[in-house]
Amino acid sequence: MAEKTVTLAAVAGAHGVTGEVRLKLFADSVDSLKRHKSYNGAALTLKSVRAHKGGAIARFAEITDRNAAEALRSTLLTVLRSELPPLGEGEYYYSDLIGLRCISTDGTELGHCVAIDNFGAGDILEIEKPDKKRFMVPMNAQAVPEWGNRIVIDAAFVD
Repeated sequence: MAEKTVTLAAVAGAHGVTGEVRLKLFADSVDSLKRHKSYNGAALTLKSVRAHKGGAIARFAEITDRNAAEALRSTLLTVLRSELPPLGEGEYYYSDLIGLRCISTDGTELGHCVAIDNFGAGDILEIEKPDKKRFMVPMNAQAVPEWGNRIVIDAAFVD
């Protein structure tokens, strides 16, 4: 089984004529990108990156002109999950929760986690039931008292 990859950014387009690209960040900050020397299984080698208008501008060793930069549009920049820094107590990476089996506190099988969204007030898990219907639950200690190799959801939050 291949190791999970985590997407830290996506190429939004070219920036200038020398091969720089604009990035949409999925990581906390530009510093998260600076921790890694290469992306996409070493296909892209990061030379420089800086914050720019809510995103970032990056230069990769393999990209030397605007045409090559434009060709990268929509490319996701990924790293192996094992390359990410260790987590503190109560922290999680979204990729660790996606696909996990979900059960309620009363033992009912609920399905699995298919997405995590954040609309500004905190993370929200999207759970797909066996019948393919979906529901959402806030990712907080009251609604989700336990997670690890599965997600346990308080029965009061299950619709």
